[in-house]
Amino acid sequence: MLVGSRGSRLSLVQTEHVISLLRQMDGSLEFEVVTVKTKGDIDARPLYRMDGKGVFEKEVDQAVLSGSVHFAVHSMKDVPSDLHDDLVIASVPRRESPYDIFIGRSHGLMSIPSDSVIGTSSLRRLVQLKRVRSDLMFKPIRGNVDTRVAKMRNGEYDALVLAEAGLSRLALDLDGLKVERLSKDTMMPAPGQGALAVVARKDDRDLIALLKRIEDRASRAEVDAERSLLAGVSAGCRLPLGALARAHPSGLLTLEACIFSIDGRDVIMGRASSGMDDAERLGARVARALLEQGASRISEEWRSVEID
Repeated sequence: MLVGSRGSRLSLVQTEHVISLLRQMDGSLEFEVVTVKTKGDIDARPLYRMDGKGVFEKEVDQAVLSGSVHFAVHSMKDVPSDLHDDLVIASVPRRESPYDIFIGRSHGLMSIPSDSVIGTSSLRRLVQLKRVRSDLMFKPIRGNVDTRVAKMRNGEYDALVLAEAGLSRLALDLDGLKVERLSKDTMMPAPGQGALAVVARKDDRDLIALLKRIEDRASRAEVDAERSLLAGVSAGCRLPLGALARAHPSGLLTLEACIFSIDGRDVIMGRASSGMDDAERLGARVARALLEQGASRISEEWRSVEID
């Protein structure tokens, strides 16, 4: 079976994780990983300066559509809410941490000196960081996770903000560094952060049935709520939208979301809960609440401004 993946170390580790889960279900299955270059791999600009959606997944999914590979593995937050009509997110394995991590050479977020250089290319992270530490300097950074950490160790940056899940999956050596998980009150995560998306063709029913065997119900509910919210507000890389759904043992599903204005002062927030079986309706309900509070206006402001 051919599996599509980006060629980055993190992408390959995530793909191998999905393959290992499938092998636990059926040891006779054989897999070959096919790496595909995407626009996001070639274009070194910050993500918010790129046009279009799916810069890290479109070419890989084209391989699924053409039959060059049977299925693909993505970071969920890279998959646009308007996935191609002939494709489906066939499976969502158990989600890792959705939170962000602040990594400093010697300081945490609140103790790092003024004018320290923080590396991030995410508007969502940038706006939220400025809300708590407007005295810091922010510099775009791209590249693989291990490359970013190496740049910080070499002194190009004083600190980074990265997804905790990626660091965990790569098991990077962070000895000697100050590592701090950022709470959702400080840094609301991106929709889908920490989750994986296993994408297949809609008409490949046998394969979808196989992939469903490695799905985690709670993770699927969280992702469905967050992606429904994303679709409802039509958010992309140019809109700092944070969202976090949490499935509880009782069966309750909660969803929190926030959108920030350009200066960071105007924050629109929404929160609601439902049962796990109503995840998509929950996301749509929170999206409507954000829109009623003026999310469209903020979205238009971000689309019209020139971002350095």
